[in-house]
Amino acid sequence: MIRKFILCVLLPLALMGCGAKSEWAPDEVVAQMAYREPGPSTLTLMTMINNRSGSGAHTALVINASQRVIWDPAGTFKHPRIPERNDLIYGVNPEAYKVYKSAHARETYHVVLQEITVSPEVAEKAFALARQMGPVAQAQCTGSTSSLLAQLPGFETIGSHMFPKKLMMSFAKLPGVKTEKVFENDAGDKATAFGAAKAYQPKTF
Repeated sequence: MIRKFILCVLLPLALMGCGAKSEWAPDEVVAQMAYREPGPSTLTLMTMINNRSGSGAHTALVINASQRVIWDPAGTFKHPRIPERNDLIYGVNPEAYKVYKSAHARETYHVVLQEITVSPEVAEKAFALARQMGPVAQAQCTGSTSSLLAQLPGFETIGSHMFPKKLMMSFAKLPGVKTEKVFENDAGDKATAFGAAKAYQPKTF
């Protein structure tokens, strides 16, 4: 049990980190970059998995409500042209979404995406909760995400989890979940992945 706790704390730091941060993008930037993915309202749980050990390393949640955002609690993803307010990333258009996934998926880690369709009201509540929760303390990425989900109608049984794979397995039991895995073969270090991600230049920023 002690070993598992140590892994939960250290592995996220080795990937994108569970490290507290405080960011606040200006109102005009957030408004300018606002994007909603066409189609139904959805929640997508993202779990970063170590390709060598199979351990979970980080948890994030994509919320497609009145706009699409990424709840990235205690993550260290940072891009000069993708606005963030504490742990909530705005402007998640297809290009920005690809950049985020690509920054996490590499030789040493892959990303598991679990998408579920929800009502607009549930998606909007998730968005509101995410706006209220950040910034999240170090090593609390999974705990804060499971807490957010458990407050949503239809997700009351999700439970409270501290380990990314535990939440991933609990989320998989929900009806209608669609799962996708993202693998990439670029260098396994964080600096290289972030360097490639920063090449993204959104036209509306």
